[in-house]
Amino acid sequence: MAESLRPQVSLASLTTFGVGGPAGFFLDAGSEEQVEAALDWAYKRGVPVTLIGGGSNVLVSDRGVDGIVIRVRVRGMTERALPGEPGKVVCEVGAGEELDRVVVHTIESGYGGLECLSGIPGYMGATPIQNVGAYGQEIADTVVGVRVMERDSQHIETFDNPACHFSYRNSVFKGEKRDRYVILTVSLALTPGGAPRVHYPEIARELSLRGGDPQSLADVRAVVLAVRRAKSMVIDTADPNHRSAGSFFVNPVVTVEQADDIEQRARAAAFEAQPMPRYAVGDRVKLSAAWLIERAGFGKGTTDGAVGISTRHALAIVNRGGATAAEILDFARRVRDAVLERFGVALAAEPVLIGFSQEEAASLR
Repeated sequence: MAESLRPQVSLASLTTFGVGGPAGFFLDAGSEEQVEAALDWAYKRGVPVTLIGGGSNVLVSDRGVDGIVIRVRVRGMTERALPGEPGKVVCEVGAGEELDRVVVHTIESGYGGLECLSGIPGYMGATPIQNVGAYGQEIADTVVGVRVMERDSQHIETFDNPACHFSYRNSVFKGEKRDRYVILTVSLALTPGGAPRVHYPEIARELSLRGGDPQSLADVRAVVLAVRRAKSMVIDTADPNHRSAGSFFVNPVVTVEQADDIEQRARAAAFEAQPMPRYAVGDRVKLSAAWLIERAGFGKGTTDGAVGISTRHALAIVNRGGATAAEILDFARRVRDAVLERFGVALAAEPVLIGFSQEEAASLR
């Protein structure tokens, strides 16, 4: 175990933001045994543990991270029948598999259920934590089990879908059991020969314009990738917007009364020519954080030194080159404060803030 640990490893190159200081110790854990040994090593020494995956949804502080940082690289994909449901197949995926690689595999196998998640960076292990979703699909739609290791005891257990307490961009692993488990594998129930899920108007419109087949998983993937690429939401090092964590803020979900109040504020500020986007989520309303951000004075391409808003999507905060984590965090706070002042709604950060003090992170949670 000790020989596998590397001291003072820079984390900047392991994140899509490209910022951050070193880890006290770093381990690439390619097996469950390595994860267990690392957790045991840390527990016996009282060393704090930080987990990362693909680094696409984190912001690491400039001073780095004390203790041990474990990058979970547990790989593998296996398939089995789902008892009692002959029209389903369970794909069990290692937490260290790249999400988009899994999506490609399922599409090539003719399994419906993940096609609208095409192009999302990061590892599979993060998907149930954030309840990753896009264009009308969420990972919660397909999860049947999440196999985890408890950090302190190294005990292994499995959460079924209800036990994960999935909600919009949230789960038990992000909420009440935050930092308690390491996700090892994610089991997904997919539909062989299943039709694509095309419920998102933007995807349906693009599919029609391109002459794509709405019954083709591959065609839907191609359109989703094209739409994401047009928003700089597919990682491309040639794109000046590529150093980001994708959407920096979560779309807020508010009461109907709050939504009405926010819309009144928008009309009072002369934005009535463009109706406020709002989407029903049960008895609540989901708002567009990007719409609010732009109308709070932070339009696409807004820049302050080395940090700015993507030129293609108002939800993405971008490192233009040479930015520090402190500068990114400060810029994000200013965006959040502007939205709060104008519309009375507090945006929450989507990326995980690593290595920051509670006080530093509190203003964006």
